[in-house]
Amino acid sequence: MLKLLTAPVSWIYGLAISLRNKLYDGGVKKSRSWDIPVLCVGNITVGGTGKTPMCEMLIGHFRERYNVALVSRGYKRKSKGYLVVEANDSYRRVGDEPKQIKLKYPDTLVVVCKDRNLAIERIQKDHPEINLIILDDGFQYRKVEPKLNIVMVDYTRPIDKDHLLPLGRLRDQPSQMRRAHYVVVTRCPAGMTPLDRRITRNNLELLPFQNLSFTRVITGALYPAFPDDAPHDRHIPAGSKVVAMAGLGNPRPFVDNIRSKYRLMSDLIYSDHHPYNVRDLRHMEEALDAAGPEAVIVTTEKDAVKLGRGTKISPTLRARIWVQPIEMGFIEETRDEFFKKLEYDVRTNQRNSLFYSR
Repeated sequence: MLKLLTAPVSWIYGLAISLRNKLYDGGVKKSRSWDIPVLCVGNITVGGTGKTPMCEMLIGHFRERYNVALVSRGYKRKSKGYLVVEANDSYRRVGDEPKQIKLKYPDTLVVVCKDRNLAIERIQKDHPEINLIILDDGFQYRKVEPKLNIVMVDYTRPIDKDHLLPLGRLRDQPSQMRRAHYVVVTRCPAGMTPLDRRITRNNLELLPFQNLSFTRVITGALYPAFPDDAPHDRHIPAGSKVVAMAGLGNPRPFVDNIRSKYRLMSDLIYSDHHPYNVRDLRHMEEALDAAGPEAVIVTTEKDAVKLGRGTKISPTLRARIWVQPIEMGFIEETRDEFFKKLEYDVRTNQRNSLFYSR
C-alpha cells in the first residue's frame, strides 16, 4: 500500500530532477567554476554514506600542503546566511557536522552558508590565504562546478537496487554518477574479494577513467564524552555491557559494530541530526538502569557534539557516556595511493579531461 502511495510522488520527483539536470548538463543553467581548487564530497542517496569521515580525512591530509577551508550548508541549523564556525558555537547555530569538524580541526576555516558560491566569494575576500576548498554535501548543488567530485556510496545499500525519493533513498538519478571523478564505496566487508569489487564496479556502471576505491570502517578506542566526569583510569574492555545510541541516517552498521565487540543490552536510535532533549536524557538513564550499574552508553562523534557541554545532564550520566571514533580504511589500495592520485588531479587542469566533453 505504501508503495502505491509513494510511487507517483517518486515519479514526479524524478521528472523534476531529470529536467534540472538536463538544464545544467546542456548548459542552459550555468555552473560557476573557480580558480581555487574545489573538492566536492557528496552522494546520491539520503542518509549516512561517510561524507563527514571523508571530509575529515581530506582536511587531515591536505592541511599539511594547503590552506584548507570547508564549506557546508549547515543542515538544520537555526541561523541563516554566511557564518564562520567557532569551536564554542552551539551545534544548533552552525549544524552538528560542521561543529564536529571544527572541534577535530580547530585551526581549519569552517564556513556554513546555503549559497556556496557566496561562501567561496567571501572566503577569497576575507581569507586570501586559503588555496583549497572542500565542499561538503555539494554534489546536487549544480551552481558550483567543482574541480573534482568525490561521490560516496554505501556498500550495504546498493544504488542499482534503490528507487528515487520517497519510494526509495535516492536523492538523485544514478546516471549522475558519470559526473563523479572519484567514487568511494564505504562500509565494505573486511573479507571483500576481487570478484566482489568487480561486481560492484559493473553495477555502478562506471566509466574507465573514473577512480573507484573501496573502504571499510576502522574504529578507534572509546573515549569519554565528558572527560572531567569520567574516572581517569577507566577503559571499556571488550564484552562490557553497552547501550548503543545514535542519530544517524544509517545506524545499522554502528549498532552491528557495537554488537560485535560488546554485550549490547539495548539501543537508542533516533533520526539523523536529532536534537537531544530532556526526555531523551531520561530515556538514557532508564536504559542504563535496566542494563546495570557497570553499563555505559556508546555513541557517535556526531551525537556527542549534539550533547554539547552537558549542562543539563547529571554528573552520573555524563560519566557513563562514551564515544566511538571512526575513520576510513582502504581495502584495495593504500591511503597513500589514493592521495597520490587525488593530489595529481588537484594540481592538474582536470576540467580539460574527456570527462567534461559534452
